[in-house]
Amino acid sequence: MGKKVSLPAAEDKYIEFKEKLLPSIHLKVERRQHLATQMKSRLSEGNGLAVYVLGVTNEREPIGLSEIELEESLAVLRSIAAEVGAVIDRVERYDGENGTVAKVIIKSYASLTKRHIVIAVAGHVNHGKSTLIACLMTGQIDDGNKWLYLDTLPHEIERNLSADLHFALLGFKDGKPILMKNPLDKTEKVKVASVADKLISFVDTVGHEPWLRTTIRGLVGQEVDYGLLVVAADDGPTHITREHLGIMLALGLPIIICISKTDRVTDDRRTEVREEVSRLLKRVGRVPLLIKDRNDIELVIDKMNIVVPIIETSSVTLRGYEYLYDLLSMLPAREKSIDQPFLLYIDRVYNIEGVGTVVSGSIMQGRLKTGSDLLIGPDPKGAFKSVKARSIEMHYARVAEAEAGYIVGIAIRGVNHEEIRRGMVLCDASLMPQAVWSFKADLLLLTHPTRVASGYEPVLHCHTISHTVKLTLLDRDYLKPGEQGEVIMEFKYSPWLIREGDKFVIREGRTKGIGQVIKILRYA
Repeated sequence: MGKKVSLPAAEDKYIEFKEKLLPSIHLKVERRQHLATQMKSRLSEGNGLAVYVLGVTNEREPIGLSEIELEESLAVLRSIAAEVGAVIDRVERYDGENGTVAKVIIKSYASLTKRHIVIAVAGHVNHGKSTLIACLMTGQIDDGNKWLYLDTLPHEIERNLSADLHFALLGFKDGKPILMKNPLDKTEKVKVASVADKLISFVDTVGHEPWLRTTIRGLVGQEVDYGLLVVAADDGPTHITREHLGIMLALGLPIIICISKTDRVTDDRRTEVREEVSRLLKRVGRVPLLIKDRNDIELVIDKMNIVVPIIETSSVTLRGYEYLYDLLSMLPAREKSIDQPFLLYIDRVYNIEGVGTVVSGSIMQGRLKTGSDLLIGPDPKGAFKSVKARSIEMHYARVAEAEAGYIVGIAIRGVNHEEIRRGMVLCDASLMPQAVWSFKADLLLLTHPTRVASGYEPVLHCHTISHTVKLTLLDRDYLKPGEQGEVIMEFKYSPWLIREGDKFVIREGRTKGIGQVIKILRYA
């Protein structure tokens, strides 16, 4: 056979020998389940490590595989590994006259060992948000098409702008970024999630004004830890820049400013834009600090509730990216409510062939394990239904458990996907959720052409809820821009789960306001 396959004795307990694996046979339901159970057992026996030797009989006699047979066998192992929360770490080949013997090392992915941070990226259309994220993930300079790495939709490609939220992953190991050659490759994402000791999930929002409600959903509905505001050096701050900054401030987010496209402007213009951004921050009580070296990052890292770091960047030259990598690697995770009952506000709903109903969103509080019994709701009448969490995925990696702050997809059994709406929750039964029709709130009106009186009906954005409410003012006849007052808000068409202390944004046309729930008044 040629070079002999060496198998360390320590691996004997969790080693598996296979002649070959065929997708047409081994990925059918019964065989797939058997292989998944077998791999779980091997990973357990190996404390998270399993070894498969392909092209070998049960008696350890090498028979070899063709290139096609090897690729098919590896495809089966990748699929099964993803299902049980593992990833192929490496493949060692041993080529001989009769074909190839491959030693495949598989490692489990333990999600709860990761530090995890969610950053929402906002800014005006064409200011370079998606390109910034793509270049961060790859470490590659922009060729004009890097933004397509963010799972872009066909109509977005045609119009050359983002129209929905996109999610991206950046991992760090020992303070250094783990770069991907192709972020659209699910295998690369799984590997990053596997080897990183710190993970950052980017929520790429929409800069085009007609989709402002989608940007609000990204900022309000994803349990974000930090806000990253992108300002193009050629355009400078716009009304959308100010709008996105206002929402971040209303939510109490620590903010990072990236001045992009600095390669397109002169030094004088870059200074002018930086000073304009600084004035904008000072007007809202924040202290701007231009990052010039690592000492500046260490200075600002513990003061980001007041100090806003400004980094000048270029995706064409990768100017400033070393500072941004350093800052992101040093960002502390914000406090999460891990010990409370599990709660997730649903952002998206899928019906996936072979899997069934899958919901996704950010875990607001608590922990979730595969197989947990949960409640989903409220439906239009305010009722909740019992379901079971069949599996959990995070950035395409199957995990056994996830916790507050993680953006996950959860396959559930017990409800049809047609019954689920964005804004519903998936939660532990011990939370004892009750749908709400009306509540008292403290409201600050930011903008309005004239003034707001009782009977006004804006759209309320809270978590992933987006629903029309009717306002009743309590302590005055009307509210003018810049004024604050207590109001009663009542959902117009159906009740939702909303709780005291929840922050929200209202919007209708050019009218905008921010507020907080003070007291629940009427349950469904």
